[in-house]
Amino acid sequence: MALPPSSSSPVPGAYPPQWEEVADLRVFRTTVAEWEKLIAWRADMGKRGWKLLRVSSDGPEMVAVFGRTKAERVRAPNP
Repeated sequence: MALPPSSSSPVPGAYPPQWEEVADLRVFRTTVAEWEKLIAWRADMGKRGWKLLRVSSDGPEMVAVFGRTKAERVRAPNP
């Protein structure tokens, strides 16, 4: 299964700036229809130690923020 495109730079307003100090973050933008198709991928992210922190809408797109604390990064493999 292909991963959804990841934003390489922070999406303004996707999360509070202080989150970056304590966690690794991944921001994904996708359509509602595509988000619903990614249920297995989202479950796999959870198994790898990533938590879904926030989902919001930006016009026709959804913005999802996954994160894990920097301490967890050492214990879990990258997706």
